[in-house]
Amino acid sequence: LFPYSCKGAMMDNRFATALVIACVLSLISTIYMAASIGTDFWYEYHTLSPAENVSEAGRTIWEEFVSEEADEKTYTDALFRCNGTVGLWRRCITVPKNPHWYSPPANGNFFFFPSETDMTTNCISFSLSDQFMEKYVEPGNHNSGTDFNRTYLWRLQFLLPFVSLGLMCFGALIGLCACACRSLYPAIATGVLHFLAGLCTLGLVGCYVAGIELLHKKLPLPDDVRGEFGWSFCLACVSAPLQFMAAALFIWAARTNRKEFTLLKAYRVA
Repeated sequence: LFPYSCKGAMMDNRFATALVIACVLSLISTIYMAASIGTDFWYEYHTLSPAENVSEAGRTIWEEFVSEEADEKTYTDALFRCNGTVGLWRRCITVPKNPHWYSPPANGNFFFFPSETDMTTNCISFSLSDQFMEKYVEPGNHNSGTDFNRTYLWRLQFLLPFVSLGLMCFGALIGLCACACRSLYPAIATGVLHFLAGLCTLGLVGCYVAGIELLHKKLPLPDDVRGEFGWSFCLACVSAPLQFMAAALFIWAARTNRKEFTLLKAYRVA
């Protein structure tokens, strides 16, 4: 029975092919997940008149947007008016490179008039405290009470992608051990970890969609603003089924090969 031991395990071509495909799917899903975490296009806002809306944003909103003390309502209003994009770590708005400010004598409000062709995208990162900050029933009103649904959805959408990546990396380490041992048995654990990673990614997508919908119920989109999910969000959506397919292939190859090996061993003993 030595040829079928751990060091000399014989592998059917079907199982080898399944493992190769599973590894490729796992690698692609990891790349997609890492790219989606690191980019800022989970949700995008588009205004019908970009230059006009940026002018209407005003100096006060711009200064509060870049301020570390900016509340949810302040930066969300700026995102609406300035073609903003939101990621898991940063929020961005499109502003003029060299705005010209002036104060009309009528009301004292500040405005600037940008050139439509001289725009740039500026981003502000969410701090770690921002990621765990409480969301309020009325965004911007600290006296309105905590909105627990949005608070925990926001925290989960920050934690789940890192849990997903961690599970896939741990699964890859187990897979390397399986290759060193020349055995398919550890591939079951790799498949289970990828399945859990897929659940985390699916949970991330669900939490993000629910959080955006709840936010827009509190702060409805203006009539001249259109919101849509961006390509970073789409990468996360694609990553989840890839993780599930990789998990299915790992588990199928390991269980089927183990069953055939057990039958072959029983036959040789007999």
